[in-house]
Amino acid sequence: MNNGDSTAIFSTEAGFIALNGSVKIQILDFLKNGSRSFDEIVNHTGKAKATISVHLKDLRSSSLLIEQVDPDDRRKKIYSLKCQYVACSQEPGIRHYMDMLDIISSTGFERFGSLMCIFHAVQYGFLANGINCDPIMRNIGRDVGKSLASNLESTEPDELFPEMEAFWVKHDIGKFSVISKDPLKLEVHDFFGCKSLPIKTKVLCTFVKGVFEGVLSSKLSLNCTVENISNCHSNCDPCILVMKIVKTL
Repeated sequence: MNNGDSTAIFSTEAGFIALNGSVKIQILDFLKNGSRSFDEIVNHTGKAKATISVHLKDLRSSSLLIEQVDPDDRRKKIYSLKCQYVACSQEPGIRHYMDMLDIISSTGFERFGSLMCIFHAVQYGFLANGINCDPIMRNIGRDVGKSLASNLESTEPDELFPEMEAFWVKHDIGKFSVISKDPLKLEVHDFFGCKSLPIKTKVLCTFVKGVFEGVLSSKLSLNCTVENISNCHSNCDPCILVMKIVKTL
């Protein structure tokens, strides 16, 4: 999420709300992974308590977050999101989009693969136009994963992952390896050629999480989520994904 001076757009029950304040956007970004206390928000932003109080009041009045009593300490308040991040204007996205179009217009178009270049251009294009496509791409990734699962025979982890690895390599999807089994931790390399391109900002992390969720739910009968615990902006290093089981289907 963009925490600079650019505009971010959020969806609420009452409609769309655009924010320009970097502190407010920073607070909402901090809350996207779960509820936080007032003191945690203050420490995260580095702002004065009085300043944060004003911002939280404004965000509550705009129906962007919820204030509740901390069940562990009724003297304290905790805050959670009541909105969904939709879009933001982001200069790097525009730059990467133009770089991708330059690749398509060059001789590198064939070297990198025409469909691959177009696929990446679409991803950067969403960012360039201020659209957060992460929720959509995750849902599409799950559907793709479920469809890919029909090509796999194994239903046991020890057999499924080697079969998946061979399938990925054969069809130029990328490479991955199992780091640990409990919890399940995977290292994903060069998903759909992301490492081979000269642009080193990842745009496919959410999609690959959805793909794994779709395959695992189909083949292992698990309701699970897959999260990326690595840095998505570190020169396209491998993604480290960890699976969390919600329940057995």
